[in-house]
Amino acid sequence: MKRCLIREMRYFNALLPGVLSSAVFLATGAAQTPAPKPATASAAPKAASSAAPKPAGTAPGRGTAARPAGTASTAAKPAAKAAPKEMTDEEKIIYALGLSMARSIKPFNLSASELEIVKRAISDSEAKKPAVELEVWGPKIQGLADARAAVGTEKEKAASTAYLAKAALEPGVVKTPTGLLYKDLVVGTGKSPTAADTVKVHYRGTLTDGTEFDSSYKRGEPAQFPLANVIKGWTEGVQRMKVGGKARLICPSDLAYGDKGRPTIPGGATLIFEIELLEIVGQ
Repeated sequence: MKRCLIREMRYFNALLPGVLSSAVFLATGAAQTPAPKPATASAAPKAASSAAPKPAGTAPGRGTAARPAGTASTAAKPAAKAAPKEMTDEEKIIYALGLSMARSIKPFNLSASELEIVKRAISDSEAKKPAVELEVWGPKIQGLADARAAVGTEKEKAASTAYLAKAALEPGVVKTPTGLLYKDLVVGTGKSPTAADTVKVHYRGTLTDGTEFDSSYKRGEPAQFPLANVIKGWTEGVQRMKVGGKARLICPSDLAYGDKGRPTIPGGATLIFEIELLEIVGQ
């Protein structure tokens, strides 16, 4: 999280046309394999009454004649799905590579039909029969990424506006002049840090829909960093806390990662953090 909070990144700074194609292939390749058809049981003879016409005026669901006693059901039970094969360590690494690439292309917001086009391009490339020239259309990839990201950012901002308005009305929430929403969950008894201090904290970060994008708890160890080198919402909010306390910070995008976002954070996103201030380092 330390690096996530302080490091400036650019969208797709390492995105190459070949990597893009491979990413979608790895992230969606499983969909290319058709599921096995369930085994079909031999059909039992149909009861004579099943062909009888539905009486006029019968309400929906009541027009089928009763099944004669002793007639077996003709519905075939689907075959049980086989348990997924355990991956080797090398396969897990390759799978992780696919997840990483899929994360890189997420801002494109590709539809199902667009993913099919990408898979077709991969097949055509393997056959050495591409339908378009990569040298001509490859340089346009960044433009598409920017356009798609801008649309997503506007949607995220609209959703965040509604979320912030509602959150500001919750009991105990303080809205600061910058727009930060602050709430003490546990009031600490120690000192409050300054922007020049380095702090040790435990925290959990989520999007407004509850998606967790970072957590020191999951890593099993607290994080430590200078308050001057983190996002504005943290620099401001953590200074309001006291050692031993726990607080919730709701940071509008201009106090977080702005319109550009991060690989796991949409552009324009409001971020929610629950933070425990464990220590002011050196004090």
